[in-house]
Amino acid sequence: MENKWFLSMIRDEFRGGKINLEKTHKLLEKLDIQCNYVHVKSIFKDNDRLKQGRITIEEFRSIYRIIAHREEIVEIFNTYSGNQKFLVEKNLLQFLIQEQYILDMSQNVAFEIIQKYEPIEEVKRAHRMSFEGFIRYMGSSECLIFKPDCGRVYQDMTQPLNDYFISSSHNTYLISDQLLGPSDLWGYVSALVKGCRCLEIDCWDGSQNEPVVYHGYTLTSKLLFKTVIQAIHKYAFLVLKFKVLVRNKKIGTLRETHERKGSNKHGQVEEFEEIYQDEIKGSETLIGSEDNPGKEDEIISVAGLPLFKKRKVKVALALSDLVIYTKAEKFRSFQHSRLYQQFNESNSIGETEARKLLKLRAHEFVLHTRRFITRIYPKATRTDSSNFNPQEFWNIGCQMVALNFQTPGLPMDLQNGKFLDNGGSGYILKPHFLRDIKTQFNPNKPPNQSDPVTLTIRLISGIQLPPSNHSSSNKADALVILELFGVPNDQTKQQTRVIKRNAFSPRWNETFTFIIQVPELALMRFVVESQGLITGNEFLGQYTLPVLSMNKGYRRVPLFSRMGESLEPASLFIYVWYVR
Repeated sequence: MENKWFLSMIRDEFRGGKINLEKTHKLLEKLDIQCNYVHVKSIFKDNDRLKQGRITIEEFRSIYRIIAHREEIVEIFNTYSGNQKFLVEKNLLQFLIQEQYILDMSQNVAFEIIQKYEPIEEVKRAHRMSFEGFIRYMGSSECLIFKPDCGRVYQDMTQPLNDYFISSSHNTYLISDQLLGPSDLWGYVSALVKGCRCLEIDCWDGSQNEPVVYHGYTLTSKLLFKTVIQAIHKYAFLVLKFKVLVRNKKIGTLRETHERKGSNKHGQVEEFEEIYQDEIKGSETLIGSEDNPGKEDEIISVAGLPLFKKRKVKVALALSDLVIYTKAEKFRSFQHSRLYQQFNESNSIGETEARKLLKLRAHEFVLHTRRFITRIYPKATRTDSSNFNPQEFWNIGCQMVALNFQTPGLPMDLQNGKFLDNGGSGYILKPHFLRDIKTQFNPNKPPNQSDPVTLTIRLISGIQLPPSNHSSSNKADALVILELFGVPNDQTKQQTRVIKRNAFSPRWNETFTFIIQVPELALMRFVVESQGLITGNEFLGQYTLPVLSMNKGYRRVPLFSRMGESLEPASLFIYVWYVR
């Protein structure tokens, strides 16, 4: 029956005789078999017996079986079909319950999967599933590692704003370095498309009363403020509630703002005195910080204590009055915030100062972020737009951990992975222990009342991995690294052995176990590399997601490039199991 179906699907393509590589690739796609052209080209070459660049129908059948009929899938199918040619509904349901942990045990689940994925009509009508249907189901989005429920907004979105992690970018207008690079609208568009909810717009006076956006006191190019706002208007509300919060310096109180409502504030500028703090680094000269961009200050250390200064700041009254819930207020100390900071005031803290506080006073930091929105931004010396690891600041509940979205690498992989959750909305409800008024949580210490997860991952195989750049065909010396990110006690890394000269279908069958004390903050990152003995390992692809967003059972891990682009059909085939 399968043979008859297969011939009926491909016979017309061979009426004119043999077919070439391009037609082979298209015919595979017509059969709903995703395939990487580089791998198809290599397999085509191996099966073209006469080496004429054209193949027969039998040679195509061989190519199809090599790509579609993966041994590890055949083994699973044979286990549940009893080595028969078909899965009946009862056996498919048994597989779905025992291996895929599908809790809906109705017969309809198996029936619906057969109707959706079985390509052979006679088999479908008999309420059975052939191997052809099974491989299409196993390669579908239903068998991805990321839970489909986490792909929609499912969390309570009615809590105060400080109860959420918020996807945040730093100097969003920059698409290169911090000193000389271009400012571009694409920075805003790409950040918004990635689900960013906190954008940075540095506004300065421009010519002819047109405000401009750029990194002040540097040689970065300038954008018109109005074009930035137009771009945000176009792309900001692909997901959200058509509301915007403006975070800025503010003049006066909320009551005074309310009393000015409806009055004409055009052209009015107010000046006020602001206290700000320099980071102490002996007599080192710092160039440019968020609060003092581009100016050089000789910094004098006072017994290692923070040095506060005063300066006069001008703010347009109309802009100031737009600031309601997110007034930017300089962070002085946790004690000062406890005594004087208002509910609508938020802080920005540089990564260096924040890291010191995290090491010395982590519990106080958690209590601070429970009440106040806290933004962490990269240190001024990151002129190349490099990023810090955001995980350490999520661990203490910092809501806005701002990264340079234009710079690929581990920090942005973690950022993208964390905000996959809750429908990619850019808002993640913080765990209860980061919101509880009586919390004793300290990420640097083992939790008092832990509910750990034991996570087991069997890494079975790779599927059409990207070949090494050093290979002339489709080869790679493939290995996989499993990296766990979370609180310090949970951070760990494990690695497979190397499978030589095989990027198409490497088989590992290795099992890894992780005991995770704080799973609510944990992220798992799968990294595929090609071993390099002289130049170091070559990055091939990665995928990152929250541990609690992982599906159990036989799952496919999609891979993404360093720039965050999908490498489909490149993926890992794994089995996931965890208990609490």
